[in-house]
Amino acid sequence: MTHLPPCQAASELRRLTDAALSAVAPDGAVLRHLHLDGGKLTLIDESGAPAWSGGLDAYRRIRVLGAGKGAAPMAAALENLLGDRISDGLVIVKYGHDLPEGQRTRHIRIKEGGHPVPDEAGAAAAGEIVDMALDSREDDLVLCTFTGGASALTPALHPEIPLADMQRLTCMLLECGATIHEINTLRKHLSRFSGGSLVRAAFPATVLGLIVSDVVGDDLDVIASGPTVPDPSTFADCLRVVEHYGLRWKMPQSIWTHIEEGLQGRTPETPKADEPAFGRVRNVLVASVKQALEAAADEAARCGFVPRILTTAMSGEARRTAAQLVAEARRAQAGLRPGDAPLCLLAGGETTVTIRGNGKGGRNQEMALAATLELADDCGIDLICVGTDGTDGPTDAAGGFAFSDSVARMGGREAARALLAEAGAAGALVQVDGGACPENAAACHLYQTLRFSPTGRADGDEIELERVLD
Repeated sequence: MTHLPPCQAASELRRLTDAALSAVAPDGAVLRHLHLDGGKLTLIDESGAPAWSGGLDAYRRIRVLGAGKGAAPMAAALENLLGDRISDGLVIVKYGHDLPEGQRTRHIRIKEGGHPVPDEAGAAAAGEIVDMALDSREDDLVLCTFTGGASALTPALHPEIPLADMQRLTCMLLECGATIHEINTLRKHLSRFSGGSLVRAAFPATVLGLIVSDVVGDDLDVIASGPTVPDPSTFADCLRVVEHYGLRWKMPQSIWTHIEEGLQGRTPETPKADEPAFGRVRNVLVASVKQALEAAADEAARCGFVPRILTTAMSGEARRTAAQLVAEARRAQAGLRPGDAPLCLLAGGETTVTIRGNGKGGRNQEMALAATLELADDCGIDLICVGTDGTDGPTDAAGGFAFSDSVARMGGREAARALLAEAGAAGALVQVDGGACPENAAACHLYQTLRFSPTGRADGDEIELERVLD
């Protein structure tokens, strides 16, 4: 909360972000929680205690199954640890999230699929994973890796539900602002993969779940829609979500029929905790938002800030949450006395976005722009909003910055609001990004996609572009 030039503030914020992301890197998380000593493998839980241990020679096959935006580096970490002990495996990642050339896995196949809206590639790959699980025997060890995005990437739907109907429902849920808990409640009851169904398919194999959390509360049954976890939700909970958002007469008929059949007991419930299969499962949370915030707090202290973690369970509409964070920052700023060290306020969670106009979504960019509008001409408060999984919803960005002078560089509040209305938060924030940090040369191209034109004038390394608003 000191008044720094935007480039310097951005540099400080990036340092904190890098520390947070390093703490929850999926590959590092695997190696912190799986230890190999000779032929003995030990799974370490969140407290540092052994959750499971076994000799690998007792198993006929060791298989790796998984999904999520960070599943590829987790697969690579497992191969580095276990090598040729791995018989085979398959993980699904979002398009563009495969490993670089030269780092590809040898035993574990990596396939790509659609996110956040599922597609045919994801459906085919998810069906293949279910088939591999069904092929498991009692003397198999199945290592499952799940990170954020796995729910959308694994639409192994019940046969009577067309993928197009699931795509339509997903878009409806995203656009109405449903929470990830609500979305996943429906996903679990429509899928042969989610809500413990993968464990049911793999029984009687031994299953170890290594799970990276991207949800508020770190509920294992919600992360990735809980493929290896008993599902406490029911078809009645699905009905409550449908009714809450007024989707009954909008949703595809095949999905409503499936829910109705479940409510009447003609379609089986998702697996519950008393199923024998869960006696052969050990799940461990290997990375969470709490770990990310604690790492950022440590880095902030090294940078000379006084860190304060506000919450790990932030939720609600992104715009309103941003306003609340700015209000909290102002209260904290008002309590500072001359000579006090600057504060660093940290918060984590998962907000929602109700899509309006031509926007795509992207909760972190939405929060950043909303905070920018709140901070206009208010010195001493800078902010970064970033998704720890590397992408912000269906966009190609991870988040956005908010500086006290950002609105001024957009041309004022009305210009900022006009950009937001036309192009969404991403479009508005692009304009600020290039001005704040001249080294971002890509900004010129992005400006031009928003109808900005070079004026021919420059201020040092900064190139001036303008747009005349209609």
